[in-house]
Amino acid sequence: MERRSFLKNAGVGLAAGTVAMPAIAQSAPTIKWRLASSFPKSLDTIYGGAEVMAARVAEATGGKFQIQVFAGGEIVPGPAVFDAVKDNTVEMAHTASYYFFGKDPTYAFDCTIPFGMNNRQTDAWMRYGNGGKLLGAFYGKSNIVPIPCGNTGTQMGGWFRKEIKTVADIHGLKIRIGGFAGEVLTKLGAVPQQIPGGDIYPSLEKGTIDAAEWVGPYDDQKLGFNKVAKYYYYPGWWEGGPQLSVYVNSAKYAELPKEYKAILHMACADAHVDMMAKYDAKNPIALKQLVGSGTQLRQFPKAVMDASYKAAMEVYAETSAKNAEFKKIYDDYKKFIADEVLWFRIAEGSYSNYLATLK
Repeated sequence: MERRSFLKNAGVGLAAGTVAMPAIAQSAPTIKWRLASSFPKSLDTIYGGAEVMAARVAEATGGKFQIQVFAGGEIVPGPAVFDAVKDNTVEMAHTASYYFFGKDPTYAFDCTIPFGMNNRQTDAWMRYGNGGKLLGAFYGKSNIVPIPCGNTGTQMGGWFRKEIKTVADIHGLKIRIGGFAGEVLTKLGAVPQQIPGGDIYPSLEKGTIDAAEWVGPYDDQKLGFNKVAKYYYYPGWWEGGPQLSVYVNSAKYAELPKEYKAILHMACADAHVDMMAKYDAKNPIALKQLVGSGTQLRQFPKAVMDASYKAAMEVYAETSAKNAEFKKIYDDYKKFIADEVLWFRIAEGSYSNYLATLK
């Protein structure tokens, strides 16, 4: 959505050659909220998603609704933002829901699961499928209203100190990864490690770990992983379309005027599109620079992909058998992605594959 169109729709007009104050600002209350991000400021695209959203909210309300964004660790550690919102320590958070896999793997559906939907398919499920309704009800039990606010697109498979040629090469591999992906790789003999982003570089450098996944070329280059690991694998089958979300304390959300609620949702939608667009613009440039500096691109062998997919399906079956809430959402998700993949094979997939063959 273009900024001018957004502001117009939110109530900003031009009068007599000057910018009029939004009509909403004349009677609406002044509200100041704090948002705790799970991300550091150095990752300007992911962290910046919350800043884009907050700026849109302020613009559309004439500064009456202010959201101050704090980086991970400034108020609470990045992994603690869920509880901070649930307990109303802060009004909002911006995060990736699979960070809370340990609380309940069902939370991961608000972000991504291995061999899950891509960005556009996730948007379709959230908006026109049952995704938004199902996750809204699930998060409501924890006093949280989740609102989509960003996506990275399909991520890379990460940085490896040695090549992965067969499934056997995964056995004993110490890799920085967590959540469902960690459980899947455990089935293949890997040893997942839970390591904060800031500790990945020294861990790779010292050989404490053999591999690490993060996001994609733009962010990975910033963190310098190419200096301590030679092989850069793709695709990140565990993150086909990871969605970032804003969490809002449900009681605080209920107190908002209906106009503020509408503006908040519009601002999140704008930041959602903005993040994906920025990654799509920045990643190609960063990837060229990485390859130019010696990074060796490698595609995961089909045998490795097939083994990983089989292991993922086993994990989902096992999780569904012991978690009724997970099964309820997974069954809906699985049905929706089957139709999406069929459709994407026809037009989108064939078109993209053809362009990829051109010289």
